[in-house]
Amino acid sequence: MTMVAKVSTPGVEELAKRVDDAVAALADLDPKARAVAEELKSALEAVHREGLVTIVRRMRADDSARAVLFELVDDPVVHLLLSLHEIVRPDPLTQAGRVLESVRPQLQSHGGDVTLVRVQDGTAYVRLDGACNGCSMSSVTLRNLVEDALVQEVPAISAVEVLPNDPSPTLIPIEALRIGPASSREGWARVGPAAGLLDGALTACSLTADSGERAEVIVVSVEHRLSAYRNECAHEAMPLDNAILDAGNGTLTCPWHGFCYDASSGECLSAPGAQLEQLPLRVDNGDVWVRVRG
Repeated sequence: MTMVAKVSTPGVEELAKRVDDAVAALADLDPKARAVAEELKSALEAVHREGLVTIVRRMRADDSARAVLFELVDDPVVHLLLSLHEIVRPDPLTQAGRVLESVRPQLQSHGGDVTLVRVQDGTAYVRLDGACNGCSMSSVTLRNLVEDALVQEVPAISAVEVLPNDPSPTLIPIEALRIGPASSREGWARVGPAAGLLDGALTACSLTADSGERAEVIVVSVEHRLSAYRNECAHEAMPLDNAILDAGNGTLTCPWHGFCYDASSGECLSAPGAQLEQLPLRVDNGDVWVRVRG
């Protein structure tokens, strides 16, 4: 019986390191040898890229092969290969996020930080915090650092717009909501005990006020702060009962068509200009009340 030696398959990190090491080694060659090596590298890359482009194009055009192609692109080694030849590229939002991670330590060392809100039509929209949000020369320098990094490192971004850092507070701390006994509850409907609303969760409910007004409502709790919205996506008014609440990122995503909202403001992040309809909310004697009449 013939024994076949088992050959270990290198992982994507090892392969990527070999590529990086080989490229770095080119700098140590004498000019003539480096020119030959770079020409060989360029020629091989051209051949490989042309072959890969042909394979990808043919598979995308074939209904039965398209699904296989998409599965292959998710394979780390295949994705690395296609990325090296610029056949697949990270989306601008992912690229921008990586770039901001690289400059974040410098911002934080000066008492500032940055949040990427969205990328739309070649413009990155960001919010600056701490020292970055001031008006001193140091703040201007940090703002320029963010803008220069995004414009230079992300081809799809040509401009950066800093959004105001004082959005209207739609998430209200539970401890700050207590108003005292309600003298009038006209138009208000009782949701239930505040203690019964799980943090980091969404609660859908059908509410009826004493005056007869009715509304389908969702109540969102993020870090023990509450906000209430009509149970309608701003896209096609589809219900948000099963929306995905990411408390860590503060986002609420519609399960029907993927429209993503800022849970703290109701602003739509995937379609700027759209907005969830927020309803007034308060806590009286430990009970949550929502005003269902506009």
